[in-house]
Amino acid sequence: MSATWAGLVQVGLLLLALALVYKPLGGYMARVFTSARHLKLEKAVYKAGRVDPGSEQHWKTYASSVLAFSFVSVVLLYLIQRLQHLLPFDFGRTADPGVAFNTAISFVTNTNWQSYVPETTMGHAVQMLGLTVQNFLSAAVGLAVAIALVRGIIRAKTDRLGNFWVDLTRGTVRILLPMAFVFAIVLIALGVVQSLKSGVDVTNPDGSTSRIALAPAASQEAIKELGTNGGGIFNTNSAHPFENPNSWTNLIEIFLILVIPVSLTRTFGVMVGNKRQGTVLLSVMGVLWGGMLAVIWWAEAHPNGPLALLAGGGMEGKEVRFGIAGSALFANTTTATSTGAVNSMHDSFSGLGGGGTLLNMMFGELSPGGVGTGLYSILVVAIIAMFLAGLMVGRTPEYLGKKLGKREVTCAAIAILAMPTCVLLGMGAALLLPGTAGALNNPGAHGFSEVLYAYTSASNNNGSAFAGITVTSDWFQSTLGVCMAFGRFIPIIAVLCLAGSLAAQRKVPQTAGTLPTTSPLFATMLVGTVVLVAALTFIPALALGPIAEALA
Repeated sequence: MSATWAGLVQVGLLLLALALVYKPLGGYMARVFTSARHLKLEKAVYKAGRVDPGSEQHWKTYASSVLAFSFVSVVLLYLIQRLQHLLPFDFGRTADPGVAFNTAISFVTNTNWQSYVPETTMGHAVQMLGLTVQNFLSAAVGLAVAIALVRGIIRAKTDRLGNFWVDLTRGTVRILLPMAFVFAIVLIALGVVQSLKSGVDVTNPDGSTSRIALAPAASQEAIKELGTNGGGIFNTNSAHPFENPNSWTNLIEIFLILVIPVSLTRTFGVMVGNKRQGTVLLSVMGVLWGGMLAVIWWAEAHPNGPLALLAGGGMEGKEVRFGIAGSALFANTTTATSTGAVNSMHDSFSGLGGGGTLLNMMFGELSPGGVGTGLYSILVVAIIAMFLAGLMVGRTPEYLGKKLGKREVTCAAIAILAMPTCVLLGMGAALLLPGTAGALNNPGAHGFSEVLYAYTSASNNNGSAFAGITVTSDWFQSTLGVCMAFGRFIPIIAVLCLAGSLAAQRKVPQTAGTLPTTSPLFATMLVGTVVLVAALTFIPALALGPIAEALA
C-alpha cells in the first residue's frame, strides 16, 4: 500500500471512530450538564468546598469564580514546582522562578507551553500532582464556560447561568476522569510507558553508559490529548516512542484530541432543542479542518529541494514510523484545536506547511477547537456573522431567537480581537528588541515565522512551537506568560458577559426575514467570517513569514 493510501485509510478510520461516538457522547454530555442529580463524590466535593449545588450564579459571579479558581491554581502550581525538592520522586530536579512562573500560567490556561526539558526539570510528583491535575481542571474550565454560553442562548429573562463549581466538578468527574482512565489503560496496552523510575542505564556499543528517562507517561498522555492540553512528559512530546510508540497510538491520540470538541456540537444541538444547529457548526469545523489538512499534507508531500524530493517528501523533523500523512494529520489536528502536542517538528515543515499550522491557530482554533473553547469560539463567530448579515439586509440581527444589539456584538468583538492583539503586540515588541536575533536559530523569513508562531501559540493557548527559537530569557518567559493569560481570560470574561446578556433577553419568534441558521447559506457565511477575520488581521504578518518562505 502506498503512503498516500495508507494516510487516507488513517483519515477514514479516524472519521469513522468520531462518527460512531458523536451521537452517544454528545447526548451524554448534554445530560451531564442538565441533570438535577448529584453523585455522591460530587456531593463530597461540594461539602468540602462549602458550595451550594442548588444555587446559580450571575455572569459576573460565574466569571469571578473562574478567575479566582485560576489564580489559586497558578499560585499552587508555582509553589509545587519551587518546592519540589520537598516532594517524593524529585530526583534532584529544580525549576527556576522564570520557568515555574511561565509553566504555572501555561498549564492553568490549557496552553501547556514548555520552555524546559521535562525529564530533567520536573520530578514525577510535580508531573502527577501539578501538571496532570491541571490538565483535567483547565479542560473542565473551558467546558464550563462553553456550557454557560449555551445556557445564555437557551434561557430567557433570567440573570443566572448555572454554577461554575458544579459545572467544573461534573465536567471533571463525569467526563474527563472516566474517559482518561480508560484510554490510559489502552495506551499502556499499546506500549506507552508508565513508570515511577527516573530512568534506566543502558550500555552503548562503545562500552559507555547512557541513561534513558522514564516517567508515568500513559496517565498524563491520555488527559494531555483528551483535554486538548498538549504538554508532554518527555521533551520531544508525542514524537517520543515512550509517549507515542506506533501508528495505532498515533491514531488514538489524534482521536482523543478531537472527540470532545467534535461531540460538543451535538451537545449544543441537544441543549438548544434543534440538533441541526449542532450539525451546521460541525460542518463548518469539518470544512476548515479538512481544507487545512489537504494544504499541509500536500505541502509536505511536495516540498522544494532535491534532497526532499529524493526522500519522497519533506521528512526532516518527522518520525519515519508516522511518515508524511501521520505527521500532517497530527499537526493539522493539534493546531486546529488548542492542544499543541506534536509528533513532528513544525519548525522543519515547508513554508506552506508551517504556514498552514499557523493559520489554523489564527482562525481562533475553532476547527473544532479545544475542549469547550472551540464551541464558544465558533458561537462567538456565528454572532459576528449574523451581525454582518443584518447589516447587509438592514434589519436587527438575531441568533436562535435572541436579538444581537450593541452589548452582544461588543462582547463578541472583544472575544475575537483579544487574541490577535496579544499576538501582534507581543511579536512586534519582541522583534524590536536587540537581543531577539540571538534567540533565533534561523535568519530571514523563517526566523520571523518562529517569533510569530511563538506568540500565536501562546495567545491561542495552543502550546506548540517552531522549535528553532530559544525562549528561556526573562523577556520571553514573561511576555509569553502574559499572552497566555490575556488570550485565555479576556475571551472568557467577554463570553460570559455575552451569555449573561443573552440570558436576560426574551425569545423573539422567527419571521420570514429571519436568516435560517441551519441552512447552507449560514454555514457558508460562517466559514467566510472565520477566514475573513483571520485574513484581515494576519495577512501582513503571514506575508513576511510563511508566504515569503514558501515563495522563495
